[in-house]
Amino acid sequence: MLLGLGGGLLCLLTVVVVGWVLRAYNRLVGQRNQVRASWAQIDVQLKRRHDLIPNLVETVKGYAGHERGTLEAVMAARGGAVAAAGTPGVVDREGAENLLTQVLGRLFALAEAYPDLKANQNFAALQAELTRTEDKIAYARQFYNSAVHTFNNTVQSIPTNLIASVGGFRTTDFFQALDGERATVQVRY
Repeated sequence: MLLGLGGGLLCLLTVVVVGWVLRAYNRLVGQRNQVRASWAQIDVQLKRRHDLIPNLVETVKGYAGHERGTLEAVMAARGGAVAAAGTPGVVDREGAENLLTQVLGRLFALAEAYPDLKANQNFAALQAELTRTEDKIAYARQFYNSAVHTFNNTVQSIPTNLIASVGGFRTTDFFQALDGERATVQVRY
């Protein structure tokens, strides 16, 4: 009878441990898939931005064609960002996208010097659409980084880190802010 009770407890303990392992593994899979899905949303918005830029550059050319250096820099940065879209790493992609954001800022600053360009309806519509897209990118980055944070915490926490290492789960990189964006943030204690 005592052996039967010990065997029953051992069996119950085995079921509990196996159940916990399966639950931990499935939670890791779900969180990894959330990271991938949130990255896909960033990707969609970045593609949308890439598609808007040629139209914006063409509109600016008509008004400020002699600002060739800025326009070429925008198109080169767009080309770099489109090329980086084929890379699997977040770090490669974020560098190209951050450069594109910087040169777009110069393009919009250039528009301030040309009142006719600023008043052009096509330019204004493209600028507004690009601004909305930038807002969507910022939101998607925030959502992605939140998903990465949750996933990385699970991968690194005891005891799920054991399941993560056996299952091949690795931490993921955050999508970082531009150096200039980081420099303007002031934290007061």
